Amino acid sequence: MTQADAALAAELAGEAGRLLVELRERGEFEGKVLGQEGDRIANRFLIERLRAERPDDGILSEESADTAERLAKSRVWIIDPLDGTREYGEGRPDWAVHVGLAIDGVAETGAVALPGFDGGTVLRSDMLAPRVPYDGPPRMLVSRTRPAAEALAVAERLGCELVPMGSAGAKAMAVVLGQAEIYLHSGGQYEWDNCAPVAVARAHGLHCSRIDGSELRYNNRDTYLPDLLICRTEWAEQALGVVAESEPSSKLR
Repeated sequence: MTQADAALAAELAGEAGRLLVELRERGEFEGKVLGQEGDRIANRFLIERLRAERPDDGILSEESADTAERLAKSRVWIIDPLDGTREYGEGRPDWAVHVGLAIDGVAETGAVALPGFDGGTVLRSDMLAPRVPYDGPPRMLVSRTRPAAEALAVAERLGCELVPMGSAGAKAMAVVLGQAEIYLHSGGQYEWDNCAPVAVARAHGLHCSRIDGSELRYNNRDTYLPDLLICRTEWAEQALGVVAESEPSSKLR
């Protein structure tokens, strides 16, 4: 059902994104309150549709109370209804909607909507997006406010140009689209922050792992997944090597 799952993920991510754009354009809310309302509306839409379309699957959402029921499921939808709530509330474009499907712990299928860019781009795991050609020093995506120490170490060693950006999904999709080469994060994330982005990135042939090189696993009891590396394959070994030198693996969860 991979093709149908991917089509559903893309449909839901795109529609949630349109709902969020419409909400922001109405101007009824601002700032933090706008972000909270956006989270609520997008989450309600996604949960209702997933329960209707895939009633036998588990669901894990940032905006819904978690239960142990999903742990017994092979197929679990992992969603972030509004990734980059702060950017969304500030009127910025670098926010996203994540709809991912983990099968037996692996991010197999997903879609990431970028409603603030290009009239509502949706990147998906079953359709390859064109990549912008680039021939220059590697570009590394980092947090707008708190770049990770490991990312800065890698950037210094590899001579990267730093590119600040908001949501995790927006950063991961920038690598998919060829707008950057490396996204390394170690400041703390949860499964919903990267399941859908990893599914899309893997489908596009990118390297995806923890920053110690280990596999990213989903549908865990503890949903904390603090770090990841998404990059073009030619930079993976070097980036992981720098991290290994600067951060002993015993410190990574």
